[in-house]
Amino acid sequence: MKNITSREGIIQRIQKLEQEHALAIEDYEYLIENRTPETDDWIRYKAVQITRSIYGRDIYVRGLIEFTNICRNNCYYCGIRKDNPHVRRYRLSQEEILSSCKTGHALGFRTFVLQGGEDAYFTDDRLCAIVSEIHERYPDCAITLSVGERSAESYRRLYEAGAERYLLRHETADADHYRLLHPSTMSFAHRMDCIRTLRDIGYAVGIGMMIGAPYQTARHLAEDLKFIETFQPEMCGIGPFIPHGQTPLKDFPAGSVDLTCYLLALIRLICPDVLLPATTALGTMDPKGREKGVLSGANVVMPNLSPTEVRKDYQLYDNKICTGEESAQCRGCLERRMLSIGYQVVTDRGDKKNI
Repeated sequence: MKNITSREGIIQRIQKLEQEHALAIEDYEYLIENRTPETDDWIRYKAVQITRSIYGRDIYVRGLIEFTNICRNNCYYCGIRKDNPHVRRYRLSQEEILSSCKTGHALGFRTFVLQGGEDAYFTDDRLCAIVSEIHERYPDCAITLSVGERSAESYRRLYEAGAERYLLRHETADADHYRLLHPSTMSFAHRMDCIRTLRDIGYAVGIGMMIGAPYQTARHLAEDLKFIETFQPEMCGIGPFIPHGQTPLKDFPAGSVDLTCYLLALIRLICPDVLLPATTALGTMDPKGREKGVLSGANVVMPNLSPTEVRKDYQLYDNKICTGEESAQCRGCLERRMLSIGYQVVTDRGDKKNI
């Protein structure tokens, strides 16, 4: 009888979510705690139908350039944290970054994602010069930055130089949980201030969190969903937590692919037109993880354009896939994977389609 009651409770809440794109935190918590394989499949099917109604069967690609693994922070889960002495540190020159963009543009990439640790070498002047040069050489491309917490003035200068999108995961919408994942030198309030500042400046903003992160509860995830609902990001990147052997949280279990896909589907119901990546972490946890992500409502993939000789050194978590392939191989592999499930990788900036 309990299963029937839970199923009915899920159906009622999902129907409301489809109509209103909003629920109380307690309802999100209910959806997380009472899920079953049957209701999972039903909700993922609904998410796919919504995605196809807006984006068709197109999958947008972002060319990821991991340009520095030097970071001032000591996040307890991250493999490139400052105090990990086992990392071979690197930073790409402007010429190497531009070379990666040239390769990517020839392969059909129309969005470049510059991602790196919070490396003090990349001052506003240096980073603005790189962004400006990419913008000048490839005016048909969007530039996305993922370089952590910076000042409002820095964000503004980078925006004026040509960056249009910014990825800054909130990691968790619960301040107490945030403190369990980060050292005292980092602030939940400051992270949220940065996210709001990016929106105020005019960026298309991407947020997100790890699924199955240490100390995470269903209530935490419900708070995350409520934050996504209220903030309405243009992009939302979620992936399963994968421990790194050289971090304080190395002994915690990895997150669940199934739960990640379920939450992708819920996020699609909350924000029908959001851009949702099927992340590399999903592919690391499951050989078909990225395909499962797309079949749960994701519509973005992010193959790596970084020089192959540095990819193994950008290890946020253990056993990261695609570290030894050339950029063309990464693109070709993803195209075949998407075709195998009835989707197509397209040459497109991949802007959010506001509905």
